[in-house]
Amino acid sequence: MITEDHYEEVDLRTEAVGVYTFVESFKGEIAQVSFEILAIARKLADQLNTFVTAIHMGENKKQLEEDSKLLWAYGADKVIIVHDERLDHYYTLPYTRAIYEIIIKLKPEIFLFGATTTGRDLAPRVAARCSVGLSADCTGFAIDDYYDEKNLKLYKKVANFIRPSFAEAKLATIIGNPKLWKYPQMGTVRPSTFTPMPSDLSRKGTTEFFKIDFSPYEFIVKVHESVKETQDIVDFDRAKIIVSGGNGAGREAFKLLKELVNAINANGQHCELGASRSAVEAGWVGRQHQVGQTGRTVRPEYYIAVGISGAIQHFEGIKNSKRIIAINNDPNAPIFTYADVGIVDDYKNIIPILLEKVKEGYIFPDVK
Repeated sequence: MITEDHYEEVDLRTEAVGVYTFVESFKGEIAQVSFEILAIARKLADQLNTFVTAIHMGENKKQLEEDSKLLWAYGADKVIIVHDERLDHYYTLPYTRAIYEIIIKLKPEIFLFGATTTGRDLAPRVAARCSVGLSADCTGFAIDDYYDEKNLKLYKKVANFIRPSFAEAKLATIIGNPKLWKYPQMGTVRPSTFTPMPSDLSRKGTTEFFKIDFSPYEFIVKVHESVKETQDIVDFDRAKIIVSGGNGAGREAFKLLKELVNAINANGQHCELGASRSAVEAGWVGRQHQVGQTGRTVRPEYYIAVGISGAIQHFEGIKNSKRIIAINNDPNAPIFTYADVGIVDDYKNIIPILLEKVKEGYIFPDVK
C-alpha cells in the first residue's frame, strides 16, 4: 500500500494565479450566463485562496465602467476593461487577440467562458493561441488534489472540469494529462446550470483598463446590424414556468400544452413550452424547445412535465427547478422519484382542468 508520504508534491502553476471570466454582453446588456460564471469563479477562487477577475470589452467607456460595479456585486474582485470604439459588436479576431494578450501578461490559473454561440467561437481560439486544453460545455467544477500513482507525484489543487459524456448518460471529470499541463486551465460553462450569487451592491473591487493596439486587419469583418430572431423565440432563462411534453403524451398533446402556455402568459406570468428529446426527434416540436442535458438546462419556479418518463439525461437538465410537477399514466415512471407533485393519470384528464382554471384567472403562487 502506497501512503501519501511516498508522493512527491508538484505544483505546475508557477506564476499562474487567479480565476478569470469573460463577460459576454449584447447591445450594452450583460448576458445572464456571465453572472452564473462569476458564481462558479467565486467558489473556485475561495477554495484556491485567490481572486476573481472579469474581462469586459466594448465601445462605450462609460457603460463599461458602470458595469464594473455590477460585476463586483456578483462576485468579481477586479474588472479588466478593454475599450475601443470599434468594438461595437462581438468580433472574433480582436476579442481573441485581447484575451490572449491579457493571459500572456497576467497569467491566470483558470479561465472560464460561457458555452454560448459567442463563447463556443471565442474560447477554442484563445485556447489554441495559448496552446492549452479546453473542457467544453461543463456542468460542474471542483478543486482537488491529483495523485499520479504511476509516477508517485501529487499535484496540489487541480481544477476538475465536469461535463456530460456518452450521449449525456454519464458525467466525465476532466483534469488533463499532467505531463502536458499548461496554464490557464480553461473551460466553457453550460448556461442556466448554475445560480448567480445574490447581488451585493456594497461589494467593492477595482477596475483596470487594458490597452490593446489592434491592427486594421483584426477588423476586416464588420457587423452592420444585429437582429434578434423574432419567430418562436424560447426564452428559458427568464421563464418562471415551463410546461414540457414528452413521448408519453404524444403529438396531439402539444396543441393543448401550447394553449396552456399561452393562457399562463396572458395572466402575466412568463411561461415557455418545453419538450423531451424524444418528442423533438419525433418532430412534434422544434429543437429550440428541447430541455435536458442534450438541450437546455433550466431552473424555473415550476416545471410541469407531461408524459415525460424522467430519464437521468432529462433530470440533469431540470434538477434546479424549484418545483417539479409530473403528470404521467405510468406509475413506475422514474420522474415520480424526484417530482415534488406526482399525478398518475392521463394528461387528457388533468391539463384541461388546469387550463380552465388558468383561463379563469388562476395565478401560480410564489412566482417571483
